[in-house]
Amino acid sequence: MRDLVNHVVVGNLWAAELASGSTIEAVGDRFDGDQLGVDAVGAFDASAEVAAAAFEAPGALDAPCAVSYGPVPGSVYAGHRLIDVLVHGWDVAVATGQPAVLEADLVAACAEVIQPQIEILRASGMFGPEPDGRLPEDPQARLLVVLGRDPEASG
Repeated sequence: MRDLVNHVVVGNLWAAELASGSTIEAVGDRFDGDQLGVDAVGAFDASAEVAAAAFEAPGALDAPCAVSYGPVPGSVYAGHRLIDVLVHGWDVAVATGQPAVLEADLVAACAEVIQPQIEILRASGMFGPEPDGRLPEDPQARLLVVLGRDPEASG
């Protein structure tokens, strides 16, 4: 669980740097290893704040971000961060026995990001394979299946 939370925190820290115009080379190995320290919640909160501030800066959503999968507009990268944080939030909730119902507007926003990019996202290896059969009608269940999750795992 700690590794998963660290992954999200590291992703947020990277987003803050890359959305602010930095490059992968400039960041280097600064975020390798444990970024949670003794206060995982505080580390998460701080990382979310710096990532949000970077994406909220004037022009940030239009500026290119030099991510590992090529330069993309900040709006695309922000969408990818939304997906990562939301789905891993679901993962943490399920793993810890907490309610795993996602906010409907966040599910809709993630689906909107994913839909035009699904083949590219699947090709990255970070998403599950194309689901077999018909997708669930429920928006959250559909999103989870598309992301390679089992919606039944949430109870």
